[in-house]
Amino acid sequence: MRVLIVGCGYVGLPLGAELVRQGHDVFGLRRSAAAKGELQSAGIKPLLADITKRDEFARLPRDFDWVVNCVASGGGTAEDYRRVYLQGTHNLLEWLAPNPSKKFVYTSSTSVYGQNDGSVVDETSPTEPQSETAKVLVETEKILIEVARKEDFPAVILRVAGIYGPGRGHAFKQFLRGEAHLDGTGDRILNMIHRDDVVGAIMAALKQGEAGEIYNAVDDEPVSQLVFFEWLGKSLNKPLPPSESNPLRKRGTTHKKISNRKLKSRLNYTFRFPTFREGYNTNIRQAHISGEID
Repeated sequence: MRVLIVGCGYVGLPLGAELVRQGHDVFGLRRSAAAKGELQSAGIKPLLADITKRDEFARLPRDFDWVVNCVASGGGTAEDYRRVYLQGTHNLLEWLAPNPSKKFVYTSSTSVYGQNDGSVVDETSPTEPQSETAKVLVETEKILIEVARKEDFPAVILRVAGIYGPGRGHAFKQFLRGEAHLDGTGDRILNMIHRDDVVGAIMAALKQGEAGEIYNAVDDEPVSQLVFFEWLGKSLNKPLPPSESNPLRKRGTTHKKISNRKLKSRLNYTFRFPTFREGYNTNIRQAHISGEID
């Protein structure tokens, strides 16, 4: 297949490398040329364009069988999200219209679920988030679902949980720096997925995902903050972080358990890192090797 990866970075680069390994012809789109050598080393053909600027699409090649949009916002404001996700998706759809791909996979976020009661949510659950950034993601999803159903466009949406992996893991990094805090009693639920399983889920969606469908990309074990930090403390011989009695941080606004049943049953996906334990054991080993942990 001839594949375009839009946002060929933390997730897109290993995705492209795996697609190349499987014999596909892979192009990686970035906003800057900084990673050109890294893409080429992985066998990915680098392309340079900003998807928020319609005129920059004119210089890109066309006729892709598969398109993956896993672009990052580059900023944390609602305007950043609106520009990159909403306008960027409009521009991509307009550009692809004359030569539609056979499959279009978009990585959204589980932040679209605004539930804060600890309930189990799946792809049929309401998406009524409080944050403005998550509302933009809901708008973007609606556009893709509409074109999938009305215009037979092969869009598949993956709602991706908090990504961790090599060099990444927000709570883990905070814990190592001694900056982590429990939200109250620590009962708030964390939903996570290893970067390699995001790649695997995208691959499964490309090969087996159904147009107009949504799949949650999250591992097998939603875990409370307390249990997560207790496990990290035991693994690293460090104490529990202190508690904040009234946390108002961005990452503490929801509390839910996200189900991955549809991803596993419909796309037959098997996780490489089924829980945070397998994934973070790898992170801990890497941190020891790099000297981040004594």
